[in-house]
Amino acid sequence: MASVNLWFIIAGSIFLGMALAGSYVRRLPLSAAIVYLIISVILGPHGLALLSPNPFENPHVSQFVAEMAIIVSLFGVGLKLRISLTSKRWFVPLRLASISMVITIGLVTAIAVYFLHMPLGAGILLGAIIAPTDPVLAADVQVEQPFEYEPLRFSLTGEAGFNDGTALPFVLLGLGLLGLHDLGHTGFAWVFRDLIGKTLGGLAIGAAFGFAVAHVVLYLRREYREALGLDDFLALGLVALSYGAAEFAHVSEFLAVFAAGLALRAAERNRTGKEYPDQAGGINLTPNWREEAATNPDVGPVYMAQSLLHFNEHLENLGEAVVVVFVGSMLSPRTFSVGDLWIAIVLFFVIRPVSALAGLAGSSMPRSQLLAISWFGIRGIGSVYYLSYAIANGVSGALAAQLTSIVYTTIAASALLHGISVTPLMNRYEKKMHASREDSARDASQGRKELSGI
Repeated sequence: MASVNLWFIIAGSIFLGMALAGSYVRRLPLSAAIVYLIISVILGPHGLALLSPNPFENPHVSQFVAEMAIIVSLFGVGLKLRISLTSKRWFVPLRLASISMVITIGLVTAIAVYFLHMPLGAGILLGAIIAPTDPVLAADVQVEQPFEYEPLRFSLTGEAGFNDGTALPFVLLGLGLLGLHDLGHTGFAWVFRDLIGKTLGGLAIGAAFGFAVAHVVLYLRREYREALGLDDFLALGLVALSYGAAEFAHVSEFLAVFAAGLALRAAERNRTGKEYPDQAGGINLTPNWREEAATNPDVGPVYMAQSLLHFNEHLENLGEAVVVVFVGSMLSPRTFSVGDLWIAIVLFFVIRPVSALAGLAGSSMPRSQLLAISWFGIRGIGSVYYLSYAIANGVSGALAAQLTSIVYTTIAASALLHGISVTPLMNRYEKKMHASREDSARDASQGRKELSGI
């Protein structure tokens, strides 16, 4: 392992390098995750051997690193989704995070049982580990701005926000069938405690804290010009409070943090309306403009939500770099197997399209959006977390080694395949959508002209 001084030099070089070359990397047909993965291979056991964490000896470390990255990302995802919580657009991500995910778990379980000869519990556990799409590594296909309502990006962002939490009950089901978790008499404890309780409880706790914090902060700023500044602490406090309360209540921490971001954004939207106002509208850009914006009844809610989002995005970028380098450095003959690549290929080219299209059956989404959704099922940090969670809770020996090999091979394949394809495919998709909107506008204009000539 490298000395502390050397690690400062390595970390500084990575951060400065990405800061200087970030705009160039964004123009390349690859994602930042691939750059971090290359760096991790150089630093890992196959390169300079400066970093070689062991997922079997220190599962709690892997679990903690992955969990911190996920909760920061999920809070940011919630803040980006500004569409009304009563909108029908939520049906697509909810169906992807429930119906499609269950189908994915079922198909992976079938492969594990009939082709890999795993016990049923291990098969369900594997399916639940690799079923969730990733909120950390999928930034290139997610909503970029809160006022963006593009259906594809919204659907993929919402799916990633929900399914890290909705996968937990099935991880616990797999552990229970392996004798490592109490499922209760005939499974009733699993249904009411793990499936229903953890899901709804996490959403309720996060929503309560998100709305409460938004109301209190906006009230103090508007009426008393208090609670100003330190928005970074406000973001960290809301994330920590939601996470800690969910942990204390034994419900889904991931759903709680995601719901807190959603609730805070919903509180902003309820005050400012559907149209997204200019943050500086009506504000004189004096030296105290931040205080004026924060206390202004019209733009104060937007200022609060955007301040939290901007800080959280910085944390996300840092977390992505740290966790991808950490995870990538664990790729070795013990955690990566060419023989397991076929499972990843089947997952990406067969199971994901089948589950996505089946889950969205009857949807009015255009074919191009359905095809894009069926491909962009990016796997990553959520799978690392649940794998580490399973090992920390008793999965060991040959089964732990087999699960680790499959999961890390799948993540590496996803980073490569999706990382290379995301930029050209999204550019092609957006050009097609832009052309389609222009054609629709042209047809509408022509129709108005024809009606006016009658």
